[in-house]
Amino acid sequence: MNQPVPLPSTTAPARIGQGTAVEQSRAAAEVQAAVVVAQQCPRNIQAAVAEMRESCKQQGLAERAFFRYSRGGSTVTGASVHLARELARVWGNVQYGLVEMRRDDDYGQSEMQAFAWDVQTNSRNSSTFIVPHRRDTKSGSKQLTDMRDIYENNANNGARRVREAIFAILPPWFVEEAKDLCNQTLRDGGGKPLAQRVADAIKTFEGIGITADRIENRLDRLSAKWTEHDVAQLIVIFKSIQRGEVTAEDEFPAPRVSTDELTGGKTAEKTGGAA
Repeated sequence: MNQPVPLPSTTAPARIGQGTAVEQSRAAAEVQAAVVVAQQCPRNIQAAVAEMRESCKQQGLAERAFFRYSRGGSTVTGASVHLARELARVWGNVQYGLVEMRRDDDYGQSEMQAFAWDVQTNSRNSSTFIVPHRRDTKSGSKQLTDMRDIYENNANNGARRVREAIFAILPPWFVEEAKDLCNQTLRDGGGKPLAQRVADAIKTFEGIGITADRIENRLDRLSAKWTEHDVAQLIVIFKSIQRGEVTAEDEFPAPRVSTDELTGGKTAEKTGGAA
């Protein structure tokens, strides 16, 4: 009589480490505690709005409140993850984060999850996505093998999803007012006269090799005619260059030099003589 062949087990391994078990218990207790605290201490919307307005008046936040990068020949701008985190803090009773659910070194990718959760209203937004262990460079795609490079790549890709998750659970009017106030703070420049802010902007860009004439070409007007909006735009561009979202060459292309300018017109003279 043939004996049935036992099927392989598909259950998860029964053994887990003590640290993992402790962390699982801690995480469950933390979630329960967060819900209880949110119900016992609901947010004060008036106080949250007042704190948001005060935060958005700070130059340090306003300068980091927007991102800028190039994609497909066009420029994409918007509110940054730094602003999203600050708004989540002042709104209160909000949890957010980025989790690496699984790493596959054979395929060179990580499965990530970004989430934001309003524990008071039980409004939650999350997204699961794959991050390849690769980085785009000017010479092509580069495979990442160093653990630190992989971590930073995952964090950079996840930050955008965390930002969108936070904005998805916050009231739109709250986010829009914060963006408007940050723009106003950039235009005000911390109370400095416009002429001084223009001079500071020129000096700042000279520190990364961008001359005043290249900035004037970019804005299509002389520095003496720059407005508060122009200076605010330059601050956003500079911060984006610092974060590596755009390059100085992309934002401020060097002027093209003609052959006559390089040769001083000698090429044309020789050509005319030969004719």
